[in-house]
Amino acid sequence: MTDIIQTRLLSKQYGSATAVSNVSMNVKQGEIYGFLGPNGAGKSTIMKMLLGLVKPTGGQIELFGERLLVDSIDHLKRIGHLIETPVFYERLTAEQNLELHGEYMGYYNPQAAREALELVELLGVENKQVRQFSLGMRQRLGIARAISTRPELLILDEPINGLDPEGIHAMRILFRRLRDEWGISLLISSHLLSEIEQVADTIGVIHHGRLIREVSMDTVRASTTEYVEIVTPNVNHAAFVLADKLGIQQFKRTGEQSIRVYETKMTQEALSKALIMNDVPISSINRRHQTLEEYFFNMIKGGETDAASHQAGA
Repeated sequence: MTDIIQTRLLSKQYGSATAVSNVSMNVKQGEIYGFLGPNGAGKSTIMKMLLGLVKPTGGQIELFGERLLVDSIDHLKRIGHLIETPVFYERLTAEQNLELHGEYMGYYNPQAAREALELVELLGVENKQVRQFSLGMRQRLGIARAISTRPELLILDEPINGLDPEGIHAMRILFRRLRDEWGISLLISSHLLSEIEQVADTIGVIHHGRLIREVSMDTVRASTTEYVEIVTPNVNHAAFVLADKLGIQQFKRTGEQSIRVYETKMTQEALSKALIMNDVPISSINRRHQTLEEYFFNMIKGGETDAASHQAGA
């Protein structure tokens, strides 16, 4: 697949403060790219630079295979976006707002507004003035506006903010549909890692303005650690038995009553039996996988290898 977004050493300074530092990222055509990072990490700044809303201090941007110049504007007709809180003409209806958007984008399709509203499940309130919309409805309308001109690329900054669980589920389905049926590439930032985990093909993790990892979700799923989680009221004794009695070295205490065993030649049943035989009371024992959230926090803390380290006394 070709890259629809490519940045090279992209940077942004605000006085002496560095918002983005030497970011080289690649978003492939026809994929959903999940952009992860804490608040203030630089996600929104990068998205604004892609849209020409913020000028880079250094580096370069390529969109659709062409280098973005200071006066570049033609590419904007090929992009739909939702950055921060969407703003509308409050006394116009939802449908009128989308029709007006189509006009100034030069996209003339009389069915476009209603089609977009239907996709975000706003048909039925299309003739309601936007000033009467709730936060969740405004967010849906912002997404509808972004997709109403059938863009090749969608740039969405926290698109599920303000949505209830049903709305989040609907957007998850919509994003996949836009990728699979419309062939749209999506760059989505979110602090809801569980949602990104369910829709993204690739994730980019940014921290303190630096892109610290860009990796496919298939690779993440293949590399995330499988472990056995043991809950016991006597963690110290359990750690002693694991290390000195059973010879298990890769485990970690994760709470006052929990231990994760990351590598063992014993089955879960044999491990449970051995602990009980050594007077370790067990409240529960389960085999689990590391989540994207855990993978993410390990990365930003520089602790990918910590998960497999022996911290019996920690």
